[in-house]
Amino acid sequence: MDNPFRKIIDAATGMLHSSSSASKGPGTSIIGVDIGTSSIKVVQLKKKGGKAILETYGALALGSYGGTDVGAVTNLAVDKLSAAIKDLIKESGVTTMSAALSIPSASSLLFLIDLPAAIDEKQVSAVIPTEARKYIPVPISEVSLDYWVIPKRGALDESPETPADGAKPVEAKTEVLIAAIHNDTIAKYNDIIKNTGLSSSFFEIEVFSTVRSTLGHELSTVLIMDLGASKTKLSIVEYGVVRSFHIINRGAHDITNTLSKSLNVPYAKAEEIKREFGLFGNPADKNVGEIIKLTTDFILSETNSIVLNYEKKYEKTISKVILTGGGALLKGFKEQAAENFRSEVVLGNPFVKTEAPGFVEQFLSKTGPEFSVAAGLALRGLQ
Repeated sequence: MDNPFRKIIDAATGMLHSSSSASKGPGTSIIGVDIGTSSIKVVQLKKKGGKAILETYGALALGSYGGTDVGAVTNLAVDKLSAAIKDLIKESGVTTMSAALSIPSASSLLFLIDLPAAIDEKQVSAVIPTEARKYIPVPISEVSLDYWVIPKRGALDESPETPADGAKPVEAKTEVLIAAIHNDTIAKYNDIIKNTGLSSSFFEIEVFSTVRSTLGHELSTVLIMDLGASKTKLSIVEYGVVRSFHIINRGAHDITNTLSKSLNVPYAKAEEIKREFGLFGNPADKNVGEIIKLTTDFILSETNSIVLNYEKKYEKTISKVILTGGGALLKGFKEQAAENFRSEVVLGNPFVKTEAPGFVEQFLSKTGPEFSVAAGLALRGLQ
């Protein structure tokens, strides 16, 4: 799914409707910059022969910039984030300053509303601000709004059947996907662009970057689980359209923190244990796997509730689950998720849509989930 919210994102960067200016000709490179709470990831691509070529990529933990440990959640000021981005660009061998940045889902609000079918699409723009106030917890003047009218379900799948009594079929309501980004967040990202010397023609809410890089040509309903450091983001996608988005306030950091407290070891040691053993547990300490499951069980339980509600409301079944984010690489989590869901579970691999030297392809398939947002940003930049 392409990002439908070009109005607020492009305008935020001072380049209204600048998607065309982001298009890259053959041989021109662009980097996608994913600024997370515990690390920053970059992916550099170039277009050659109509294909996206992977030139370089890299990740940098933010713990040291915040005076804490690797893997820990940080809340860095603009100057610290800017310094980290500069360091990552240098260390990963990036050769271009043309960039696209992701806006964290936690710094934005994404929700779906139903409007009466009688409202003409031309009238939607006048109705949206009033309806959006019901969902946005801050004054409407403090956010930038954009919306996208979702195609009618009848246009995507089957047309509504005529009732047996000959009455006219019930006309579906108009569904509208709304995005709201706090103006302070936009200002922060513009400051980062200035401080780093990057040239950015657009920002993008990270969920759309993830969908672009990890979703293939699936026409069925898919769940994308993005396990970040502080949060787990859930996107239910149908026919390439994000129809539901939720955030669970637990992530990989919570696993490490629980391990640290339960085993009475420093955070750094707990992070090491988590990465080495995961849910399979330490043969010398059977409790490790069970401690980790305290967090993963909670995440999966919350996910189940969201999925079941969606399936009941729309009478649709989730056919596939795609795991993305650094937390998805936790040993044993894919297996646990497969036992939990009644559908296929796979690790997202955004590098499938790029070409890279053969000797790194196997490594990329294993680290792919962590770079889903950065790769999705760069892929849009090449469009």
